[in-house]
Amino acid sequence: MKTFKFFHSAGMLSIGLLATTTAVMSSTVPDKSPVKKPNIIFILADDLGIGDVGCYGADNYKTPNIDKLAKDGMRFTNAYTAPLCGPSRITILTGRHLFRTGGTNQDACLLIKPSAETLMPTYLKQAGYVSTLIGKQGQMDLEPSDWGFDDYLKFQGSGIYWNTQEKGKTYTLNGAKTELKDKEYMPDVMHKRMVDFLTKNKEKPFYAYYSLSHVHGEILPTPDSKPDSKNLYNDNINYMDKLVGQLRTELDKLKLSDNTILIFFGDNGTAGGKADAATIGGRRLSGQKGSMLEGGALVPLIVYWPGVTPKNKVSSDLISATDFVPTFAEIAGAQLPKEKILDGQSFNAQLHGEKGNPRSTIFVQLANNYYVRSAGWKLNQSGELFDMSKAPFEEIATATETKDAKAMAARKMLQAELDRLNPAGGYIDKGDGTGRHANKEKKKKK
Repeated sequence: MKTFKFFHSAGMLSIGLLATTTAVMSSTVPDKSPVKKPNIIFILADDLGIGDVGCYGADNYKTPNIDKLAKDGMRFTNAYTAPLCGPSRITILTGRHLFRTGGTNQDACLLIKPSAETLMPTYLKQAGYVSTLIGKQGQMDLEPSDWGFDDYLKFQGSGIYWNTQEKGKTYTLNGAKTELKDKEYMPDVMHKRMVDFLTKNKEKPFYAYYSLSHVHGEILPTPDSKPDSKNLYNDNINYMDKLVGQLRTELDKLKLSDNTILIFFGDNGTAGGKADAATIGGRRLSGQKGSMLEGGALVPLIVYWPGVTPKNKVSSDLISATDFVPTFAEIAGAQLPKEKILDGQSFNAQLHGEKGNPRSTIFVQLANNYYVRSAGWKLNQSGELFDMSKAPFEEIATATETKDAKAMAARKMLQAELDRLNPAGGYIDKGDGTGRHANKEKKKKK
């Protein structure tokens, strides 16, 4: 028979029970420490179409750091925005179509006020995010702080690189006009500001709207350009790509990489003067910046979310520039208003490797021109239907009287979507029709 010895000391018994109880509690009580929300860095390239990016099949340009971002994360092949920078940026930041906001042309974007429209940083602030805008503000009126950004560095106009440019002599840092010094390169100044912001706010969830100078004209030598460089545009793409790599390195140094989502997006297609060289497989895209053809609105979109996005995944899902607001809000746990129409649709599920609820159509507008597009067809404001099976290189017009069953079904479906949206019932563009100006002809006469 086994015998057991008992300790009768009350003190010894109390200590034993306490130790046992503590061990049980520590193994059964869940850790209630808050999980840090993911940081969001939205990199917006200027005038960079898919034909300028290596992983999209560009013939003439190499972008190893951007390609690595795609290899480590997800690349989308059907992402669309407005074909010009001002309307595009208003769409990205509001999550609303242009006929709702009034940002139908570059000049009209300046008329939009915070009393009428809410931008991304305001939504995310409610979820505890601190935000910065670094770079091009893009035809928006007032200061970024008036739109909800906590911190900002902005330059005037587009394509600012050196202080030899008239609009490049100064930039604004949190309301203070600051001189761009001799031999200072604006993209490097912006990168340094980004690193400063990340360092200062690494303990908080943050949203960074990183609006690049590259590769908008005026195309000038970069600090890496050789004196006899014959392709400054290529130099600019290379430098932009290098900055993307440097940003990832800084995130690693700050131990922020594992909890930071990196999004790389283009604000519109390749600019006209460079579109002929932005070929894929030896073929030029249909259209370019400013046009309502495929090359105007189809842009690169790459998302890298460590531990979440599937690696080296290519998605053909339709993505609209309006989709970033609901996607980021869902990720951040931010509430969106129910009283205002938001046109975006979250693709957060796709980022997690799930099927989600992919769009069946996207809508693109510039001035009073617009179209709605499905995976295989496009219908514009004039009722013209295009077979997009050979896009982005060809758009095949379909006769109105066609009896082709697929074309007829596509027209019916796309027309129903246009009827639902009713663009003609919103803001009517009063500009010159190009989307660039309120009225270019009047300006000429003055």
